[in-house]
Amino acid sequence: MSHTESQSAEAAVASRRWLLVDAKDQVVGRLASRLIAYLRGKHRPCHTAHVDGGDYIIVINAAEAKFTGTKTRKKIYHRHTGWVGGIRSLTAEKAFERDPTLPLRHALHGMIPKGNLGRHMEKKLKIYAGSEHGHSAQKPQVLTFSDTAMRK
Repeated sequence: MSHTESQSAEAAVASRRWLLVDAKDQVVGRLASRLIAYLRGKHRPCHTAHVDGGDYIIVINAAEAKFTGTKTRKKIYHRHTGWVGGIRSLTAEKAFERDPTLPLRHALHGMIPKGNLGRHMEKKLKIYAGSEHGHSAQKPQVLTFSDTAMRK
C-alpha cells in the first residue's frame, strides 16, 4: 500500500498578489464572503489553514456598497466602551454616514480567524470609501465577480 503525502504551504514561500475590487453596487455580505476566500488563501490549491497564504486586497468605492432589503434601517452595530452601561449602538445607515468603510470592514472582521493569524491577515486588507487608493505602485490586478443577479 503506497502512502501519499499532501504538501503544506509555508508563509515565506507563498506568492502574494495585490487584487483590486470595486465595491460599487455590490451587496456587503456577499462581497465579504467572496473576499475572505482570497484574503485567507482558500482559492489556492495549496491552502493550509494555519498559514497566511492569502493575497493583499484593495477595496475601492466602499461607500457605494449596498444592503438588501431594509437592513440599512434595521441592522444595528453594537460596541462597548468597557464601562458599566457603556453599550453604544449604531444603525447601518448612521454607520455609512460616520465611516463608509465600517459595514464592509465589520463583515470581514467577523469572518477572519481570531488571534495572531487573523491580525496578520487583516493588515493585508485595504478598504477605501472612494475610488482613490495609494497602492498603484503594487500594480494590483482587477478582481471581478460574475454574479450580477443581485445588482440594482
